[in-house]
Amino acid sequence: MTLRSSVLSAAVTLVLLSTASAACTIKNSGETGPADAASAKAGGGSAELADGSGTRVALVPGGAHPYFQPWKKAGADAEKALGLGDVTFDETSEWDQQKQNNLVSTLAARGYNAFGVFGVSPTDINTTFADLKSQGFAVASLASCPAGDRNEADFCLSTDVELAAYKAARAAVDAMGGKGALVHLTGNNVDANTRLRMRGVEKAVRETGGKVTVLQTITDIDKDLQTAQKAVSDLLAAKGAQIQGIVSTAYNPAVAAAEAVRESGAKAKVVAIDDDAKILGSIRNGSVSATVVQNPVGQAEIGAWALALLQSGQCTMTKPGRIVDSGSFVVTRANVDDYDSARQARTARLKKQFADEYLSCG
Repeated sequence: MTLRSSVLSAAVTLVLLSTASAACTIKNSGETGPADAASAKAGGGSAELADGSGTRVALVPGGAHPYFQPWKKAGADAEKALGLGDVTFDETSEWDQQKQNNLVSTLAARGYNAFGVFGVSPTDINTTFADLKSQGFAVASLASCPAGDRNEADFCLSTDVELAAYKAARAAVDAMGGKGALVHLTGNNVDANTRLRMRGVEKAVRETGGKVTVLQTITDIDKDLQTAQKAVSDLLAAKGAQIQGIVSTAYNPAVAAAEAVRESGAKAKVVAIDDDAKILGSIRNGSVSATVVQNPVGQAEIGAWALALLQSGQCTMTKPGRIVDSGSFVVTRANVDDYDSARQARTARLKKQFADEYLSCG
C-alpha cells in the first residue's frame, strides 16, 4: 500500500480530443507542474466536468492504516475544486469484508452515489462492486484490484504491486553489492497482493543468478507497528549476522526495520516502502538505502474526478473494468528532497491518459 502530495496546477489551454468512439474536452496543463486539485475546472489535463454537484463520493479504505490518510485531504481538495456535492472518507475499525459491505450500504442509504473502495477481500470484493453497479452507482477499485482477471468496478487505479516489489528488491540487491542473503518482510499471506509482491522480489533475486538468495520471507506482520517491531527484533536476534539485506514491501515492517537497524547498528542494507517521515529521515542519515513510494494522493484525486464524470453521465469507460497502474517510485538519498515532483508528474500524465484513452465523453 501507499503519500502527502498536492494536486494538479491551473491550466492554460483548452483542447478537443477526438477518438473513434468519443471526444473528451480537456484543459491541458504541463505534465511537470505541481498538482493542484483534481479537476479540469481548476485545470489539470483532464476531461472537464460540467456539473459535479449531484455527485457524492465515498472513499472507503479496507480498514485503518496510515497509507490511506492522504485520501482525506485529496478528497476534500477534489470536492472543492470539482464542486462536488460531497466527498467523505470512512473506514471500519476492523479489516472485515462484511463490515465494509455494511458500511458501504450505510453510505449508499445516506445518499452517496459514487464509491472509491479498497476491498478488504480481493477474492470477494467483486460481489460488492457488482451490487453497487446494479444500483446505478459509479465504482472505482482504489489502491487494490480484485483477485483474478475480472474487475466489476468501472476501473481499478492501484499500484502495480509486483512491479513495485521488484523495484524495491532491485534497489536492495544494488545496496548489497549484488550478493548475499536477503530477507523479505511483507503483509498478509492470504492476500493476493502479498503473493504478487513475493513474485516481484523473487524475480529480482533470480536475476542475480544465485549471487543473492532469499534467506527468509516473513508474512503477516503488517497488522500494526508493534507486531512488526517484534518480528524484526526477533529476526535480527536470531539471524542478524547472516543478513546482508532487508526489503520490506509492507508499511509497518518497513518502519520497524528502519528503526531496528538504526538502533542496533546492524549491517544489513534496508529498502523500505512508502514515505513515512521516519523512513525518509533514515534515508537522509544513511541507515536506510532506499524506499519505494506509491501514489495514494493520485489514486484519490483521479478516483474522485473520474467517478464524478461517470456518475454524472458525462463520460463512460471505453473499457469497463480497466486496470491502471498509479505508479511507484524509487527514492534514495540522491532524490529524497524532490521525489514528489516525479509523483505529481505521473498523476498529471494519468489524468491525460484517462481523458485521451480511458474515458468516452459526450
